Amino acid sequence: MYLPPHDPHVDDPMRFKPLFRIHLMERKCATVECMYGHKGPHNGHIQIVKKDEFSTKCNQTDHHRMSGGRQEEFRTWLREEWGRTLEDIFHEHMQELILMKFIYTSQYDNCLTYRRIYLPPSSPDDLIKPGLFKGTYGSHGLEIVMLSFHGKKAKGTKITGDPNIPAGQQTVEIDLAHPLQLPDIETLRDFSELSRIVLEVQEQVRREEQEEEQWQEEEDRSQQAAAQPAAKPLGGEGAEGEETAAGAEGTTQNKAPASQPFVLPMGVISRNEDYPRTCRICFYGTGLIAGHGFTSPERTPGVFVLFDDDRFGFIWLELKSFSLYSRIKVSFQNAEAPSREAFDEMLKNIQSLAT
Repeated sequence: MYLPPHDPHVDDPMRFKPLFRIHLMERKCATVECMYGHKGPHNGHIQIVKKDEFSTKCNQTDHHRMSGGRQEEFRTWLREEWGRTLEDIFHEHMQELILMKFIYTSQYDNCLTYRRIYLPPSSPDDLIKPGLFKGTYGSHGLEIVMLSFHGKKAKGTKITGDPNIPAGQQTVEIDLAHPLQLPDIETLRDFSELSRIVLEVQEQVRREEQEEEQWQEEEDRSQQAAAQPAAKPLGGEGAEGEETAAGAEGTTQNKAPASQPFVLPMGVISRNEDYPRTCRICFYGTGLIAGHGFTSPERTPGVFVLFDDDRFGFIWLELKSFSLYSRIKVSFQNAEAPSREAFDEMLKNIQSLAT
């Protein structure tokens, strides 16, 4: 398992922790050992669930328990997960969230399911190279997000989740067709000024979406009413419009300055004060927020800030919060780990032995 660095140090390397290992013996015999806990390797089981998915189960969960009970287990987990003790965390809400995460994760320490992650394709037209990033999420600590590009949109999908927004949800969406022109540094320090700029763009996006819907409805009616595909020229117009917009978007990005001064507005909370003080370009975007248990989810306006090829940020306007993201550069392959093909073959052998 690759754990993110301790909050809020997003630029630190990932931490490596073995969870299970497989011993292949002669005569097609294999044993599985669970590495979870602090008492050394012990008996485990592995099973293929479906394509790109398998599960492990511990057969000796007593090896996961500590002599000091749940309190000792929680304190040990807290040091490993957060690099601090409970006494170091003074914020009551943060203590509550950390305890919730411990209770949730400890429920599944004896049976884990693994799914293969397919990294998004890369295109020369992408703003930066897509991939996995470590990001700060306030009291939730560091989480892993996958950045991908989809035409005029970029998406950040959670690989790891929290009690509010679970894994698999789209945490941020960036509108690459709507770059933001930030004011000078002194004006940028005023949160109300940044809020005004963002909300104006939000209203512009809303109007454009309404116009697009109306145009689509008119085109649909024209196609239904015409005996022949008379709506084809209209469709061609739309295609040209898209090409023009895409071209304008590319021009905007190409004309963006190499760097411009950047500072967080007063009142915006950041877990990491070491964020870059210059950025390349900013875009309008939305971020997903919700209550505990993913209740009442809604997309709220924000600012995507591109710092360089390996770092970006997102200002959550409604939360007055800032998330800093840093690219994960680890190759995800231990020196003794098998290749993907060898590992797949290993799983098949174990499955055939089990049946």
